[in-house]
Amino acid sequence: MRSPYVKSTLCQIETDMDDRCDEHSFSIELKSKNHIKNITLTNRILIEGSLGKLEEITLIEGRVLELKGANGTLRLDICEDELMQLLKPKKKKT
Repeated sequence: MRSPYVKSTLCQIETDMDDRCDEHSFSIELKSKNHIKNITLTNRILIEGSLGKLEEITLIEGRVLELKGANGTLRLDICEDELMQLLKPKKKKT
């Protein structure tokens, strides 16, 4: 069962999308702060951690890619069409 925070985050992602594929928000939910390896906040932001062994990958309502690991969950709002396009092998330039 998802926490109320996760439900509200997904709801916000879906509301903000308005069928657009040009903006991508994400959330990272870890079971413990021990799974965070590094957070750097400068002109750039870097978040490193461990989701652990991947247990499940799902696409929720064709809009939110969810990667569930033993240590936590990563969610990325991305249109199914865009995801499929990005997963296609790139043609080599000749």
